[in-house]
Amino acid sequence: MPKLFEAYDIKIFGKNAVLERLKNGGGFNRIELLSGGAHDNRIDDILARAKRAGVPVRFCDKSALDRASDGASHQGCIGHCTDFAYSEIEDILQTAQDRNEPPFIVVLDGMEDPHNLGSILRSCECGGVHGVIIGKNRSVPVNDTVVKVAEGAAEYVKVARVTNINDAIRSLKKRNVWVYALDACGEDIYKTDLSGAVALVVGAEGKGVSKLTRELCDGILSLPMRGKINSLNAGVAAALGIYRRLECAYAHKV
Repeated sequence: MPKLFEAYDIKIFGKNAVLERLKNGGGFNRIELLSGGAHDNRIDDILARAKRAGVPVRFCDKSALDRASDGASHQGCIGHCTDFAYSEIEDILQTAQDRNEPPFIVVLDGMEDPHNLGSILRSCECGGVHGVIIGKNRSVPVNDTVVKVAEGAAEYVKVARVTNINDAIRSLKKRNVWVYALDACGEDIYKTDLSGAVALVVGAEGKGVSKLTRELCDGILSLPMRGKINSLNAGVAAALGIYRRLECAYAHKV
């Protein structure tokens, strides 16, 4: 099995991602910083928060950080922590209840690209999504690359990792959450009211939402296309779907 799907300690690259984890109370085994580097406000904040949390900080030269990052952009800052702390679906629903909002959930069906997952987590955090559901099989976990691309959003968006996506959808429907697949040949998303309790299902790049999963959904929604290419990158499609739902929620409050 490729390394992409194995469980391992996570390296968090970049000042913003490390700082957001510290702000959110996330733990680190240690933090490595570029020795002799210019200290901006973020580094000062990282040092102060790490000291309060009892996190060891080690200063390294650039070559050591480059080796540890394995080619990733580290911005002179790498945080080493244990595996990502996943949530349960109940935690996601509780978050919606605590905010006094109808649940808004994104379900990812077979998402294998960590860049897309990181991008989607960032869109979810900005768009008010209460949580994301991913599968344990044939899906990328929240790893180093996901955290880096998410730019801190992985610390704020609850992610539930389930054995069976379809069982998760059935559970949501029993909770009166309307589940829609984002896929081709569906109803125009701009003609559908998404203001209530909603889950949007996004499929993997190139594969889309699987047949059985589509059949379980309450409907299939499509983004209107005006060009010659009939599909969007999964991360872009998810972002547009998220903001369509946000638009509906705002209109419902007016």
